[in-house]
Amino acid sequence: MSGGGVTVRELLDRMDTAASQEQRRSWAVDCAHALGLDGVAVSVRGELLWFSDETSARLEDVQAVLGQGPGLRFPAGEGVREVPDVDRLVMRFWPQFVPEAQELGVAAVFVWPVRIGAVPSGTLTGYRRTEGALSEQQRAEGWLVADNLAAHMLARWPEDTGGRNGPGRAGAVDLHRAEVHQATGVLSGKLDIPLTEALVRLRAEAYSSGRSLSETAQSVLARELPA
Repeated sequence: MSGGGVTVRELLDRMDTAASQEQRRSWAVDCAHALGLDGVAVSVRGELLWFSDETSARLEDVQAVLGQGPGLRFPAGEGVREVPDVDRLVMRFWPQFVPEAQELGVAAVFVWPVRIGAVPSGTLTGYRRTEGALSEQQRAEGWLVADNLAAHMLARWPEDTGGRNGPGRAGAVDLHRAEVHQATGVLSGKLDIPLTEALVRLRAEAYSSGRSLSETAQSVLARELPA
C-alpha cells in the first residue's frame, strides 16, 4: 500500500531523519496514507508523541479524558484492535467514546500495540472517515510500523524536559502531555488526594468544559481553575 508513491518500507528507512516536529508530522501524514488511513497518532507510556493531524491528536485526547476507547488497556499478546464501523459499535463497550468519535467524523479506528519486548507500552492508532476493514497487507504493514516505532521512540526519549512539553536533547521525541502530569500533581497536593483521584478530577473538568486534557492542565497550572 502506498500514498503518493511512498511505501511503508521507504518511510521506515526515512524514520531516523524525522527529527524536528515538522519532519515528524510530515512522516506521520505519509505513514497514514501508506497504510490507507486518514490519520495516525502514536502514544508511548501514556504520552502522545507523534500525530499526523488534529483529528488524530483529538482522538487520543478523547480516550485519555474518558478513560475508554480501543487504544486503552492492551494485555500482552493481544493483536490489532479493529473497529471498522464506529456507527455499528456496540455502545456497551465504550458508551462515551462512540459519540465523541462520531463528532470528530471518525468512521473507523484501528489500533496496533507498540511493544517493548513482549510488553505493550504504547499504541499506533489510525482512523478513517469512511468505514471498512483493513486489508491483510495494511494489517501486516501496521505491525511493521509499530514494531519499528518502539525502538525509535526508546532511542529518542527525552532525557530531561524540565517538566515541560517539547523535545529534550536533539532528535528526541516531543512530549505533549507533560503538563497533565504536572497539573495532576498540583491538584493532588492542594486537595490532599491521591494522584489517581486528581487525574479523574482533571479528566472530568476537561470533559465538562469540552477542552482538551492539555488545555485543562494548562489552566490549572496558570491558576485559572481552582486547585
